[in-house]
Amino acid sequence: MSLANKVLIPEEFERFVQIPQMQKTGILELVLHKDDEKKKTVIVHQYSKAPLLTQKALYYDSANPSMAYLFLMSSSGGVLQGDRYEIKISLGKNTAANITTQGATRIYKMESDYASQILDVTVGDGAYLELLPDQIIPYAKSRYFQQVNLLVGQNSTIIYSEIISPGRAARGELFEYELCYLRIAAKNSQGVIFSDVSRLEPGPDKFGNIWIFGQNSVLGTMYVITGKQNHAVLLEQIQALLQNSEMHCGYSVLPGDAGIVIRILGSFADDIKSLYFEITKITRKQILGSTLSEIRKT
Repeated sequence: MSLANKVLIPEEFERFVQIPQMQKTGILELVLHKDDEKKKTVIVHQYSKAPLLTQKALYYDSANPSMAYLFLMSSSGGVLQGDRYEIKISLGKNTAANITTQGATRIYKMESDYASQILDVTVGDGAYLELLPDQIIPYAKSRYFQQVNLLVGQNSTIIYSEIISPGRAARGELFEYELCYLRIAAKNSQGVIFSDVSRLEPGPDKFGNIWIFGQNSVLGTMYVITGKQNHAVLLEQIQALLQNSEMHCGYSVLPGDAGIVIRILGSFADDIKSLYFEITKITRKQILGSTLSEIRKT
């Protein structure tokens, strides 16, 4: 069954589908298991359909030699109208991985229709995943929907982040997209942990100039989902980090002490990425007892 069939597309997007089009579906499936002989997390299944793809797992982190580093990639220059991306990632028991994108997700101008990405992530018992994509940049007159589904195993940890830029700032293109709608839901064996929605529709008032964003233009959200035994330590350290930040930051405890959600308003995506790095470093130290090095993408 197609991943998209599991998701109810918000009705706000119906008005954009005015001209029947051939939808272009990109697919990426990844399954990772722990190889006890090699003492590494390895890819045991990989399937892709253009434009989505990934290269082989890398193991360049001397502090975490068993951790697989993967880059989600696209052979396209960006996301176009009618694009439907479906990504499914599964981590087996006691695996460890860092997954990011090759660069920003650029959503191009659309004459009709919209683009969507459905991301299903399953993390097995005792597994650890850092899923940290680069920012989403919605260009003028673009419409984008994203659904992230997380299935969290017992004693596992997921760090997932999102950054939404206002557009091509270097060209003065700020908040000229039509709709950017991000939805996330997390579950475990007991049921729903939480669900969250970021629905941004600037309209003619360009809400970046009023109270919603104030003088800021970039919105970041990070979810740290982990076991209760880690909650108190992480909360104390992340709270101290946010209090010392010059950006506008806030946090909430997830239901059942399942983790923490952090929201950040800033002027530059790189500033938010730097804060994400520090949060990830705190979390990795608590969960894995190891350090975190900067990831090079060039």
